Amino acid sequence: MTFAATILTLYPEMFPGPLGTSLAGRALGEGRWALDTVNIRDFATDKHRTVDDTPAGGGAGMVLRADIVAAALDSVADARPIVAMTPRGRPLTQARVRALAEGPGVTILCGRFEGFDERLFEARPQIEPLSIGDYILSGGEMAALLLLDACIRLLPGVMGAPSSGDDESFETGLLEYPHYTRPVTWEGRTIPEVLRSGDHAKIAAWRHARAVEDTRLRRPDLWERHEGARVQPPSGARRQEDE
Repeated sequence: MTFAATILTLYPEMFPGPLGTSLAGRALGEGRWALDTVNIRDFATDKHRTVDDTPAGGGAGMVLRADIVAAALDSVADARPIVAMTPRGRPLTQARVRALAEGPGVTILCGRFEGFDERLFEARPQIEPLSIGDYILSGGEMAALLLLDACIRLLPGVMGAPSSGDDESFETGLLEYPHYTRPVTWEGRTIPEVLRSGDHAKIAAWRHARAVEDTRLRRPDLWERHEGARVQPPSGARRQEDE
């Protein structure tokens, strides 16, 4: 099964962009994933191909019209998940990326201007609003590229060994441990002795300890979630306690 991505955007020329190079580009050429774009402006109904209008209630900027975006979306409706890249969405997580990568693909709506008319989400509840972080971009295209890159690298055969991504940041709820390589000594700094010891058990323990320490210091939000998940009793145990 080929992972298929359809991008609904005002700027189809932005794709595949960087996804046409490196691992993603090679995988695209090999047919491990497929890409299609739909220009939202093609579904405008006036001679100026207008896709936006002023916000109801006043305010700065413009808003993407629900009727135009819905018409574009309905033209490609299928069984794939539909996501909308918007800062008002749920934060994108590695777990959600992995779930998408294991499926048939994804349809991505790229926001622009002040965003989407909210009635779009009310009328098409299957749309999942997603955010890539607490900051604002010029549009959803860069966010869509990021989402696709995160998915594509998990597709079978793209990274090589199936276990290549198992120890990476966020896969276990922790940040990844730090890495080192040759030369052994550089500008007076030496690779930690334990990593040169050949003792795999000690190396694994050191890596875990560093992952814990770095997560606790750099990402206390991740650390709290990790600790909460670690001490959470099994669902069966909770049900017994509640009875």
